Order: sequence, then structure tokens, then C-alpha cells
Amino acid sequence: MPPVDAPTIADVRAARARLAGLVVRTPLVRLAVDEAPAEIHLKLECLQPIGSFKIRGATNAMALAGPERLRDGVYTASAGNMAQGVAWSARRLGVAATAVVPEHAPQAKLSALARLGARVEKVPFDAWWQLLVDRGQPGRKELFIHPVSDLAVMAGNGTIGLEILEDLPDVETVLVPYGGGGLSCGIASALRGSGSRARVIACEVDTAAPLSAALAAGGPVPTPYTASFVDGIGGKSVLAEMWPLASRLLDGALSSPLDDVAAAVRLLAERAHVVSEGAGAAPVAAALSGRAGRGKTVCVVSGGNIDARVLARILSGEVP
Repeated sequence: MPPVDAPTIADVRAARARLAGLVVRTPLVRLAVDEAPAEIHLKLECLQPIGSFKIRGATNAMALAGPERLRDGVYTASAGNMAQGVAWSARRLGVAATAVVPEHAPQAKLSALARLGARVEKVPFDAWWQLLVDRGQPGRKELFIHPVSDLAVMAGNGTIGLEILEDLPDVETVLVPYGGGGLSCGIASALRGSGSRARVIACEVDTAAPLSAALAAGGPVPTPYTASFVDGIGGKSVLAEMWPLASRLLDGALSSPLDDVAAAVRLLAERAHVVSEGAGAAPVAAALSGRAGRGKTVCVVSGGNIDARVLARILSGEVP
């Protein structure tokens, strides 16, 4: 698969104009934890209409596609959040949407898809992952919206970077969950294009850390994957087409144990009154560990779509 281009700053600014009035300009709030090793700020993408940043990329990609390409409907491969973004935009535009989801997709996200009117196809994780690698299924008439390596999706995601710079111009480090790289590379493109020298560090979980493995090996390698409550990030490998971007734009990767991510979910709820899913809490776990440095740090809380029963277990001190 050939590598994909990074969005230019012009792409990101055009996406921002396209998304105006459709997505929330989310707040950047200080995490008031005295014992934190850095000045931590939270970019609260969990406050989007679908509870996730994915609304940005999905809406931008579908706006650029136009009515003719959307005529037969759209589909995507997603554990839940990108599927919700596509379904939300499809409902607004009056087109059909299908979500191909892995078998372990959480009920909270499946319920949201049902509310949005999307059709759901459950497949084994390996088959779902192959759909990402192949960039769709041969023979389908619907337009495939790739959740990661689509230029328009990354440009939409990059609008988060513009907002961060407006609210905290002297940000030193931005910590971003790493699922496939579309969010982190989109934000990094926006920051670089705006002249910022802030580091962008990908955040993973020990049960699925393909970028950490790729950086250690000098290229994408097969990576063990264990399903967990952190369902929005991780994979079997870094997507080949994303490796050139991730290795060039990102300043490293930090992987956290499940215990630390659960503790971050709990702290966000108890101290910041923020409901975060596991993927959204991974940057907070990395920041609180001290491994990301001591300067002005932004944690992108990418989403808040977590099953109520899972959240209850975490709040009671368990690690689901």
C-alpha cells in the first residue's frame, strides 16, 4: 500500500471552515491535580455530539465526497467512534450508513449506532483489521471512509491542533491516543504547519502497542493484541501507509499498563468530573507517569463512550 500524504495547513484550515457550526469547538481545561508532574490541560473531545473527536474527520470527508459519491451510502471499519461519526454525518445528509465492527465492540458504542440509524456488521477482529489494511471490501457499492489513512479525515482531526494553539500558544507537549495514527498525525500536521515546536507523542496501552514496537524495530512489525476495556486504540501492527507519516511527524510513543489507564479514567471522573473511555484516558495516564516531561502538556481526551458497567467497575477500584 503506498504511503498517504499528510494534510497541509491549508487542508486543515479549509476543514475548519467546513466544520463550522457542525462540530463543537471543545474547551481546553486545566487538570487541577496538585501532585501532577506537569502542567496538564485536557482537550475535551468527549464533549462532541457523538462523544468523540471522530465527528471531525468523518464530517469533513463526507462533505468533500459530495452527493454523487454518497449516493449508494457509506461504510467504515470502526470499533465504534468512527462509525458513530460516519453515521451522524450520514443521517444529517440523508444517506445510508453501515458500520463494520469487531466482535468485542462495546455495547455503549453499538447502542449509539442504533440510535443514529446505522446498520452494524459484526466480524472477528482479524477480519475487521484486514478491512483496514485493504481499505475496504471489493465489490461493495458504498463509499468506504477509512477511519485512519484518509487525507480528509486527518485534516478534520487536525482542527483540534488549531484550537489547542489558540487556547495555549506556548504548549510544549501534546499527548494523543494512537489507534491508527489519523488523530496524532492530523494534529501534528496542524501544529507543524502553524509553526509550533510542540512535541506530539502517541499514547498506547501495553495490551496493544504497535507504534512503540515499530519505533523500536525501525518499521511496522506484527504486534500482540489483547482485547481490553481500552477498545478505541491498538492494533495488530502500524498500518504500512501510515508508517512514513507517524515516523516523521510524531516525537515518540508512550505505552501505559491497563492499571494506569484505569486509574486515569477514575481520576478524570472523580477530580475533573469528566467521563472518558479508556483510549481517551491513555494520554492522562502517560502524563501522570512523568514520562512525558514537566512542561505545559495537553492531553487529548479523545472520547467518552464507555459502557456504564465498565465505568462502574473502574470507579469501584477494579481493572475490567
